[in-house]
Amino acid sequence: MRDTGDHSLRFLKMHGLGNDFVVVDCRIGGPSVTAELAKALGDRRRGVGFDQLAIIETAAGVDAKLTFFNADGSSSATCGNATRCVARLLMDETGQTELTIRTGRGDLACLDAGDRRTSVNMGQPQTEWREIPLASEVDTLHLPIDGKPTATGMGNPHCTFFVDDAEQVDLDTLGPEIEHHPLYPQRTNVQVASLIGPDHLRMRVWERGVGITLASGSSSCVTAVAANRRGLTGRRVTVELDGGPIDIDWRDDGVWMTGPTAHVFTGTLTAAFLEAL
Repeated sequence: MRDTGDHSLRFLKMHGLGNDFVVVDCRIGGPSVTAELAKALGDRRRGVGFDQLAIIETAAGVDAKLTFFNADGSSSATCGNATRCVARLLMDETGQTELTIRTGRGDLACLDAGDRRTSVNMGQPQTEWREIPLASEVDTLHLPIDGKPTATGMGNPHCTFFVDDAEQVDLDTLGPEIEHHPLYPQRTNVQVASLIGPDHLRMRVWERGVGITLASGSSSCVTAVAANRRGLTGRRVTVELDGGPIDIDWRDDGVWMTGPTAHVFTGTLTAAFLEAL
């Protein structure tokens, strides 16, 4: 998907339940994608716009390696929905139904779940304060923050509030306040969730470096884990996001997430855009 011969750059626009991504395929070479380029691409008015940028590269022992940037140009070790999107892309490309994709979270198993749905094993959640990480030793199940949220790591830090009605929370205010809370030295993703039925959660998300998004795979995973740890649900949960439902299953080998993906279009960044950076 790389070099077109005139110093332009090809990319794919994909999404998982409205959680949208720009995907750049660097497996055939080409210059590195920098934080500066990622930030320019993430601008929804002057660039392309995305929640995360995913860069595909080759790596020994796996089908592909992924590197992620947020829309503000900051890096992220993992992105569950982007991993599912790229897994579907590679499955369509190769005909494989099982893949392993390397991320900052580790080597993630990916499966074709049928009906154009894709599953990714995001690994075991991190519930110890140093692993998440937090700035000091606290009870991760009930943080010393108003609302007593739960802290969980999924290769990136999360803070989950359980509330009576997730729809009524002013996430535009709560999100940035908690993202930069001093308890989280690397900032944090923020979720508000409410139980709407047996093993059925409604969840809204504020992603660090992005803002409110229609969906988040890792946020869905940690919300299901936190709900189970607090005795609200079992280990198999449906999470209703702004962009639609996703299925989470916390198994002995990790947290599996399953849902649809979409490839919206393929485009080309012009040489003039790249040279202006």
